[in-house]
Amino acid sequence: MTQTGHSTPAAGIVRRPFGRTPDGRSIEELVLTNGRGLEVRATDYGCIITALSVPDRQGQLADVVHGFDALEPYLQRHPYFGSVVGRVANRVANARFTLDGTVCHLTANHGPHHIHGGLNGFDRKIWSWRSMPDGTGIVFSAVSDDGEEGYPGRLAVEITYALTGDDALRIVYTATTDRPTPVNLTQHTYFNLAGHGSGDVLTHELTVNADRYTPIDSTLIPTGEIASVEGTPLDFRDPAPIGARVDDPHPQLRYARGYDHNFVLNRTGEGLHRAARLSHPASGRTLEIATSEPGLQVYTANLLDGTVTGKGGVAYRTRSGICLETQHYPDAPNKPHFPSIIVRPGETYRAETVFRFGVCT
Repeated sequence: MTQTGHSTPAAGIVRRPFGRTPDGRSIEELVLTNGRGLEVRATDYGCIITALSVPDRQGQLADVVHGFDALEPYLQRHPYFGSVVGRVANRVANARFTLDGTVCHLTANHGPHHIHGGLNGFDRKIWSWRSMPDGTGIVFSAVSDDGEEGYPGRLAVEITYALTGDDALRIVYTATTDRPTPVNLTQHTYFNLAGHGSGDVLTHELTVNADRYTPIDSTLIPTGEIASVEGTPLDFRDPAPIGARVDDPHPQLRYARGYDHNFVLNRTGEGLHRAARLSHPASGRTLEIATSEPGLQVYTANLLDGTVTGKGGVAYRTRSGICLETQHYPDAPNKPHFPSIIVRPGETYRAETVFRFGVCT
């Protein structure tokens, strides 16, 4: 939804009450601004990004992410709007894996499979938080206990959201454990650069820096193959409208009812590398993503059907948003040839993703 007549707020963090959990715990919404018009709102429940306001080429602000106006809908089962998901994001086949010879059984919450950390994953956890010393960001922290949702080991996690002076949201994830355990964290925001209540994202243009992807079976579990995007509707190496091929009869798109696929990012060396670019030609808003992660899950909100009512009474429908989730590959604990997500005592899990907003002429 577009906001007009705005004034640019000063950089910093503002705390606002956002509601109470059923057991009476107070939840806060933290408003983070960079002094240039970019504003991010996040809660200490699930590290959820509830709103993200970005200017268009005329300087008009719009909130470009799906979400709710109050805490209550987030307490119910929802499509992970704006949440951090883990301990392992995405899917684990048959809700189990073998680690150092021991079979670990996870909560099955996606048919026979496990998805996004289980029934009570990181999206439903209440996080402690502190301001960064320079006031540009927030550091959330929480502990996932040994055995939580079936995962071994006590995992201590910190997640930083920081805004930069050049209109980027920088997210850093770190974690340590006292036992070997899989860790794969990501941010599950649904973007619509026209504004979250403006309809579908089919005219958005997407570029993904990936020559390959991990095909899925009919239950959306990776087959283990790493395949070329060449000649498929998953080829976004050059900019293409999301709607150009989303309904292609290709079996991969039929399985997912659209895009819900992990792309194997082209990368050389360590550190941040280019992952994707999303643009909305009509407003001029752009989003460029760089990450330290090897994969990017592209999901076109295939399962939204208008029954979920979000901010301002907006009914979120199919293709009304797109998730661009930087990650390791789905089902990595069961695919030894995929990059490992196992963290061991004495090691520190670290992942970083930068979402940089801009405008094109």
